[in-house]
Amino acid sequence: MFITFLKFSDNRAAAPDFMAAHNDWIAQGFADEKFLCVGSLEPAAGGAILSHGESRAALDARLAADPFVVHGIVTAETHEIDAKRAIPALDFLKAPA
Repeated sequence: MFITFLKFSDNRAAAPDFMAAHNDWIAQGFADEKFLCVGSLEPAAGGAILSHGESRAALDARLAADPFVVHGIVTAETHEIDAKRAIPALDFLKAPA
């Protein structure tokens, strides 16, 4: 499982120009069943993505295609989480023992 922080850069003023494409990119991540949760970093600092089900290389390629990343609106910082405990509904996130 990965958590990615999309932090606004100095080019954040361009975000409205690419918001529709960014939202389409997010929708594709859900359609591909790779994104589990997407939300905003508060206060207005960017966004975060919880993802699962693809390699780090595949996720990095997916992130590189985000229009916000392509146009320098955000920078992506990804961390891998090796889940050891979870509520039953999230057991699929735990690595096999």
